[in-house]
Amino acid sequence: MTTVSTAPAAAPDASFSDIPKDNKRITRGWTFYDWANSVYPLVITSSIFPIYWGAMVKQVTGTDSGKSPVDFLGFQVPGSSLLTYAISAAFLLIALISPFLTSLADFSGRKKLFMQIFCYLGSLSCAALFFFTPDTFTASTFIFISATVGFSGSIVFYNSYLPLISSEEKFDSLSARGFSMGYIGSVLLLVICLGLIMGHETLGLEEGFATRLAFLLTGIWWAGFAQIPFFTLPADPGRPAGSADEGGWLLNGFRELGKVWDQLKHLPNLKRFLLAYFTYNMGVQTVMYVATIFGDEELKLESSALIMTILLLQLVGILGAWLFSKLSERIGNTRALSWSVFIWMLICVAGYYVQAGWSFYALASVIGLTMGAIQSLSRSTYSKIMPENTPNTAAFFSFFDVTEKLSIVIGTAVFGVIAQITGSMRNSILSLIVFFVLGLLFLLTLRGKKLRDEPHGGPDTLAPPPATPNIGMPATVK
Repeated sequence: MTTVSTAPAAAPDASFSDIPKDNKRITRGWTFYDWANSVYPLVITSSIFPIYWGAMVKQVTGTDSGKSPVDFLGFQVPGSSLLTYAISAAFLLIALISPFLTSLADFSGRKKLFMQIFCYLGSLSCAALFFFTPDTFTASTFIFISATVGFSGSIVFYNSYLPLISSEEKFDSLSARGFSMGYIGSVLLLVICLGLIMGHETLGLEEGFATRLAFLLTGIWWAGFAQIPFFTLPADPGRPAGSADEGGWLLNGFRELGKVWDQLKHLPNLKRFLLAYFTYNMGVQTVMYVATIFGDEELKLESSALIMTILLLQLVGILGAWLFSKLSERIGNTRALSWSVFIWMLICVAGYYVQAGWSFYALASVIGLTMGAIQSLSRSTYSKIMPENTPNTAAFFSFFDVTEKLSIVIGTAVFGVIAQITGSMRNSILSLIVFFVLGLLFLLTLRGKKLRDEPHGGPDTLAPPPATPNIGMPATVK
């Protein structure tokens, strides 16, 4: 027996309904934020910074291992584990403040403002890593945390524009386009940075200085290209203070968060998807954040080989995002995601046995193929499950964002603890398969369902929208 949800649907905001859907200028500008900020996860978290971090740990400890304990605020912590703990701390902080800030942004009409604040926090922190030396190790750790907070904080406001500027049938393709733009832009900057580092002698620069210059360029690139979406994204009207409730937009930010939380209680499919996303994303994000450290410490790969592998991941990621976007059109979002998660389970097993050489590059290619796919499809699938015409897009995406950030906190912390206890990151990689198995099981509960819960009619609700395609299965051909 099929039950109908009694979730209240948000009344459409006339100002939001005026935002044109699928406007090429707006959607192109939106994708440029992926172009702008994707240099952070590539240059800072995935390639150059982890290698430089390892070099700093070796200098600080006077050893030849990046795993050696460092003195951090009076605690002796293995260098590689400290990096994962710093990532966990940053995402825990943003997970705590994100729901309130997004509700505040929805009500006050400050989506773009909050997106700009976090963007500039992240980009300036990246630029400040130019001063990362053994003497500034502790301070630079906090600057890295600040950069991570800026990156992750801006993403939730950026993602919240997707259902506002795109029609539902184009969510998958636009989301994939954004990720593809991010891969292309980040690869271009990485090539520039590699040219500086590898050609430092020709340029008359010290290698350490050239590396830190890459961090400075990352911040400039991020803030500079972000001006394109800041200029082209439509104005966010919000709801003026006093228009519906007394207390001003600050108090109403809390009220909006409460309303969205009440809606979530009556959206079982949305909760099931968030649970699935929470579990499989613990594995995906952890692999992405620790892959370079794994190659450096476990496989003893040269820095040039590691960075070329990261370049390979980005290029293959463009193809993966596009392929799985097409696959979702044929078999549905849930099935496409399920296949992606299954491939990640195989990646964990292969990661436990991988050695330097051809097997490592083959595994990296598979990771790249599924990396962009699972991120892009997760974002677009969530956009399709959200209540239609809701004015609280940022608040709803904050729950998606909190789910992501908490999964990173737990995933990276588990990885670091297991590596610290067992002395091998291979055991940590293998343990991640548990997260993917759980994620797949939760995804399977959504197979064959029409994922958007229908609202219950009422004086303050919308009439039921036209039937949307079943995103758990391919749409019927008419």
